[in-house]
Amino acid sequence: MALRATHREAAGVTVVDIGGRITLGEGSALLRKTIRELLEDQRTMILLNLADVDYIDSSGIGELVSAYTGVKNRGGSLKLLHLTRKVHDLLQLTKLFTVFEVYSDETTALRSFQ
Repeated sequence: MALRATHREAAGVTVVDIGGRITLGEGSALLRKTIRELLEDQRTMILLNLADVDYIDSSGIGELVSAYTGVKNRGGSLKLLHLTRKVHDLLQLTKLFTVFEVYSDETTALRSFQ
């Protein structure tokens, strides 16, 4: 399944709803392009909703870290929402779970930006 990404505004935060597979090639390229466009629009408070991401490979993990770093370098904040069990376990395994702020509730996640 190809990756798809849409974004919406909620409480001054850009919520990016992602679905599909974040893998080497089109998947990671779309994530990179989406984050880059948001940063160009001066949107630096970003919440990635990963509820519909069914698979992520090492390239996808690298892209998440790159997005996190890019947003941080602009003085912003990138947080994760609704991790699937597979993505959660992968972040635990790679020790990245301690790097990202992860939320299971959108309202709580949006409040954390204030």
